[in-house]
Amino acid sequence: MQDYIDNYEYDALVIGAGIAGGESALNLANLGHKVLLIEKDLTIGGKMIMLSKVFPTLDCSACITTPKVSEIARHPNIEILTSCEASNIIQKKEGTFEALITVQPRYVHVDECTGCQLCEDACPVIVKDQYQYDLVGRKAAYIPFSIASPRAAAIDIENCTLCGACERACPTNCIDFTQTVKEYTIKCKTVIIATGFQLFDPTLIPRYGFGRYKNVITSMQMERQLAPTRPFNTVLRPGDGKQPDNIAYVLCTGSRDKTIGNPICSQVCCMYSTKQAQLLMGALPMADITLYYLHIRAFGKGFNEFYAQAQSMGVEFVKGKVAKITEKENGNLILRYEDINGNVVKETEHDMVVLSVGILPNIGIRELFANIDLELDEFNYIKQTDVLASPALTSIEGVFVAGTASAPMDIPDAILSAGSASAEAANYIRKMSEMMISV
Repeated sequence: MQDYIDNYEYDALVIGAGIAGGESALNLANLGHKVLLIEKDLTIGGKMIMLSKVFPTLDCSACITTPKVSEIARHPNIEILTSCEASNIIQKKEGTFEALITVQPRYVHVDECTGCQLCEDACPVIVKDQYQYDLVGRKAAYIPFSIASPRAAAIDIENCTLCGACERACPTNCIDFTQTVKEYTIKCKTVIIATGFQLFDPTLIPRYGFGRYKNVITSMQMERQLAPTRPFNTVLRPGDGKQPDNIAYVLCTGSRDKTIGNPICSQVCCMYSTKQAQLLMGALPMADITLYYLHIRAFGKGFNEFYAQAQSMGVEFVKGKVAKITEKENGNLILRYEDINGNVVKETEHDMVVLSVGILPNIGIRELFANIDLELDEFNYIKQTDVLASPALTSIEGVFVAGTASAPMDIPDAILSAGSASAEAANYIRKMSEMMISV
């Protein structure tokens, strides 16, 4: 993997290297098409590579994702750029595309970095680690996480003091502070948008206390505590480092709520919360786990059985709407909620609260295109013009959508969506190739 472009003409441009974008790129590459796969982050694999296990099978998420990521990274027909974004995409009269590709400096030559982490050891600057969702710190010179691809260092230039310690420690002299932003104009026959989703910001619901109460965390922070590449050896509450004995989940945080602008169901929150509850029962056998929910939507294959399994393990499900969370002096939390079945208001004490945050669309996708308009639906996801017959079709001919850029969905559905997008893209590439030959 490298940090520059060798070619300027491709069969397909895939924007986003999560599980949907990677699957789309791999499908096209296996058909012999040349693919440029770009990712705005420092590593490919998306959010799936950060998870602990997947529901309802409880298979290891990293064990599934890492071989796929390795296959994508090594495929001769796929060129990958990280720290990279596309813009100013123009559709030509004949139906092909031009795009401006902007690569941000990593300040490290990726193809020369051995991943030894000596620069990280030498760096004196400590900041919050966004890959561990701010649970721990990292250095300003760092490798994102142990199974990152590429497993190469990067310099956080905004926090770097330019002390030179990393340069002196680097055995291959791959650190280069003279790197600047690079721009390339590439041509391609088709575009697949797989930009994924963003997680709801729970600070937008101040009554839950996220950001003010240290023992109120998000589901993704809990996911990292349960993952094999976790920051601690066990599950700890951030406030004092103690093992929690009584954990509460607040479902539908940022989903099915018109007051915060997201009235639809995120589809995965019920099941990932149930999954985490089961994993917590194994990690903390003496802990009590309670899920506060409005409705349990266990609609997929094996989902209802998975929900019943959690109940049989001792996970408590309370049908109630949480109104407010307050903190006690010892860091414990009081949940005030409406018991829907009993039609009464109750309060319970927990020593840790997990907010099951919902899925939101990534903003700014429409601005990718210069001379054509990409339509969005009423919820700001990319509009699927024929959702039943061909869910990958968008309002622009030759542009296809994969994964959660079109709607909330779980991992298997995202992979199926990628299959649809790559099939449509392959057909469009064939059509463009035939047109060019005839001309």
